[in-house]
Amino acid sequence: MHLSLKLTAVATLAAFGCVGTSALAQEQVVKIGHVGPVSGAIAHLGKDNEYGARLAIEELNAKGVSIGGKKIKFELLAEDDAADPKQGTAAAQKLVDAKINGVIGHLNSGTTIPASKIYSDAGIPQISPSATNPKYTRQGYKTAFRVVADDVHLGGTLGRYAVKELKGKSIAVIDDRTAYGQGVAEEFEKAVKAAGGNLVGHEFTTDKATDFMPILTTLKGKKPDIIFFGGMDAVGGPMLKQMKSLGITAKFMGGDGICTTELVKLAGDAMADGQVICAEAGGVDGALKKGMDDFGVKFKKRFNDDVKLYSPYVYDAVHVMVDAMQRAKSTDPAKYLPELAKTSGYKGVTGTISFDAKGDIKNGALTLYTYKGGKRDQIAVVR
Repeated sequence: MHLSLKLTAVATLAAFGCVGTSALAQEQVVKIGHVGPVSGAIAHLGKDNEYGARLAIEELNAKGVSIGGKKIKFELLAEDDAADPKQGTAAAQKLVDAKINGVIGHLNSGTTIPASKIYSDAGIPQISPSATNPKYTRQGYKTAFRVVADDVHLGGTLGRYAVKELKGKSIAVIDDRTAYGQGVAEEFEKAVKAAGGNLVGHEFTTDKATDFMPILTTLKGKKPDIIFFGGMDAVGGPMLKQMKSLGITAKFMGGDGICTTELVKLAGDAMADGQVICAEAGGVDGALKKGMDDFGVKFKKRFNDDVKLYSPYVYDAVHVMVDAMQRAKSTDPAKYLPELAKTSGYKGVTGTISFDAKGDIKNGALTLYTYKGGKRDQIAVVR
């Protein structure tokens, strides 16, 4: 009798155990990696990117997503690359070893490009929300995508604007020798020359430098009316202060690296109204502006911080990746990668996302800005 009861109890527990195991088996954890510089001089931008990924994943989990008949729980694996290429490849390898299903990142071209080989070798789809160096998607890797326009578009638009709209007569260039800074400066120079502009000098610094007096003194002697800087806001802000101390009143131009709300704090009172002209890869206008504004509101509510630059593009990149998984009915990188490449007409908060054969966004927008009264002021959205 006791033995029979015991066997029945065991059988009952086993049956319940099977049901529990079956229910658990139905929920699948999908790991999305994110890499950006959350330490170092541009940690404010890296954190902004990470927040964009976190917001997207929290919303997807709250909504509930099923793929291929399985309930999915998304998990964010966030790594810091400190904007350093060596640390970037180490972070990429760590994510590959963790068997991530896809990666959003990196922020900088200088870390995105070397890391892209590691993801390609592992067959893991990568969407960069902010790396603009053309080389990233021109290496022939089928796993590499980006949701912003590249430096050919960015530097080219700024170069033409410097000559045709700002009527620059003597244009100087400084770059920080990173993949991003050098790339955008080269494209700017090409466009200035093509538009018939006059280049009077090209100086170099680094993304860690703090003293720009020698190169600025050299350029001051050439009397530039426009100085273009290929680099990030952490260097651009102090550079503006040193320009002011030398009495250089030239317009200061740059790409998305300086086109941040943080630049105002970093430059202090050295930035005159209308002096800085910059372009951000991406941008919306007209009816699409409401979606971007709404994103800003919920971002502020969740993180008690304003959008710095690229968090909306990270947010969209996560959703584009998950959309491809849903279309493929699989979270297996090898199975959803072909669907990711076919992405066309996806409506995101940053606009419509479609990829070309290289993995670049089609018809990518640029937004031109200046600064007035300590605030960033939109000039125009151009394509």
